[in-house]
Amino acid sequence: MKLGNTRAAEQAPDTADAGGGGAPALRPAGRSAPRRQVPGFVLSWGLFFIIVALWQLVVRAFDVSIVLVPAPSDVVHSLVDGLGSGFLLEHMWVTLKEILIGFGLAIVLALASAGLITQFRVVDKAFLPILVLIQTIPKVAMAPLLLMWFGIGMTSKVLTIALIAYFPLLVNSILGLRSAEPEQIEMLRSFGASEFQIMRRLRLPSALPHIFAGLDVAVILSVTGAVVAEFVGATAGLGYTIQATNFNMDVARTFAVVVMLSVIGMSLHAVVVTANRWLVFWAPSRKDHARDL
Repeated sequence: MKLGNTRAAEQAPDTADAGGGGAPALRPAGRSAPRRQVPGFVLSWGLFFIIVALWQLVVRAFDVSIVLVPAPSDVVHSLVDGLGSGFLLEHMWVTLKEILIGFGLAIVLALASAGLITQFRVVDKAFLPILVLIQTIPKVAMAPLLLMWFGIGMTSKVLTIALIAYFPLLVNSILGLRSAEPEQIEMLRSFGASEFQIMRRLRLPSALPHIFAGLDVAVILSVTGAVVAEFVGATAGLGYTIQATNFNMDVARTFAVVVMLSVIGMSLHAVVVTANRWLVFWAPSRKDHARDL
């Protein structure tokens, strides 16, 4: 009898709750308590520091020549020295100015082109194939021509950056402007809305997630375009500095310049992501998708 009462007590639901009201506290079958996940930035930065530590250890242990692969400590020393003297900051400002102007020009041209292509069928049929044909031409091959046509100054660099960043932004903008629901467009037209009002009230807000996806890709390509353009011909900039340090076999300074280019790219990427969160607050983020999985 005592054994039976014990089994019954074990099988009965737990009726004790925090308030002592006797409500059953049941846990769904097959569900365990949620585990705390390590934040992504902790994992990524932890992996980064592990790689840097291994890099430092291998270079020092095997006495690798600084001409081949410098140790991270040598790169940091060269970076601090270049920033302290103002040498790297001067060239960084030149490259950053080229990136911002070229990226801004690509935004204006891509959004204007996408608006015309989506609004006018004649423009779509006439110009889109030509734009695709231009995109198939390697931009590295266009950089020397732009240098010959516009000189060694900033104009050729800006145009190279704009050409590289233009097409991915154009494709995403066209896709976004065409993503509006036809039923919503017809409803606005039935209420007497003009095409400009439909564009401003419906098409453009619907296109913003796609546009920011294109901006995220284009801003990184802008950094690449600036380096390519400065490789072809320049008198200043971080790309020019890489060529000069390679000629002088200052590999530590070359790595320091690469670090600065990476910082520029990550900073511009962070600006685009932040603007996306502020302006497209209704769109689901990557965190939301990860939480649903």
